[in-house]
Amino acid sequence: MAVIDIARMGHPVLRRRADEIADPTAPEIHALVADMIETMRAAGGVGLAAPQIKVSRRVVIFTVPEGRGGGDPEDTAQPLMALINPVIEPLTEETKLSWEGCLSLPGLRGAVARPRRIRYRGLTLEGQSFERVVTGFHATVVQHECDHLDGILYPQRMTDMSLFGYKEEWDDTFREIQARAENQDSAESQLAAEAERFNRMKATVGG
Repeated sequence: MAVIDIARMGHPVLRRRADEIADPTAPEIHALVADMIETMRAAGGVGLAAPQIKVSRRVVIFTVPEGRGGGDPEDTAQPLMALINPVIEPLTEETKLSWEGCLSLPGLRGAVARPRRIRYRGLTLEGQSFERVVTGFHATVVQHECDHLDGILYPQRMTDMSLFGYKEEWDDTFREIQARAENQDSAESQLAAEAERFNRMKATVGG
């Protein structure tokens, strides 16, 4: 296992469609996944796609810790797993707006709307079929990571670029909104509602 330098936005490997994996049980695939896990943990992410360590193969890893979704009751935890040749099927036209970050775009955040409920399927490292229906933050994480396999970075999914910027700047905005809301007499004030909305969006994808 090794910690690998992460490709940043602009690297050609992040712009191309990754290649299918013929044999998920092959030793080189297991070694690749081990490097991905080590790299993701060192970077503090919750997901990583093989192209992010400059290997153009269709494999992602991700984990959804309990409670990471900011208290959204829809969220379902997921222990660390590797998914080979993943396929995503949206199950609703309803979208969920979430703040996303990416290890390939360090320091940046953007608000992205993605289908709230999806089915994803693929193969495990043992070559077994895997399928799950998920919602909320879990669905966002999987969609974010699988986008990397098709050469898509999250800013390409954004519809409002005014919601794209550096994390430190957004943190200041969150604090200002919260302070303004706390000074209002009514808990139902527009500012309080705005602060609550921003807080719900603060659970950030990173991968």
